[in-house]
Amino acid sequence: MPLSREEVEHVASLARLGLTTEELSLMQDQLSSILGHIAVIDQVDTAMISPTAQVGSVSLLLRADVVTASLPRDAVLANAPRQQDGFIEVSAILDVVNEETDS
Repeated sequence: MPLSREEVEHVASLARLGLTTEELSLMQDQLSSILGHIAVIDQVDTAMISPTAQVGSVSLLLRADVVTASLPRDAVLANAPRQQDGFIEVSAILDVVNEETDS
């Protein structure tokens, strides 16, 4: 199932990927190939196979919730590239809209 260039550009924009022209062509070929393999698998007759929701045995693998000592704040902040007022400072990843100025 070949994908159009526009479909690949759309998927790249959804994934927030900035792809070059060469990368778009490569992704178009690779994604089309993957969808081709899926189409072959989709043709397999599974009428005699009972549906499964869980392949392996179902068991709850959670550890006990035990309170333990954490690292001292100074040790954590010593490894942080940036800090401010005793907290690790990170770069913003979302645009913050100021309702007072953007009304």
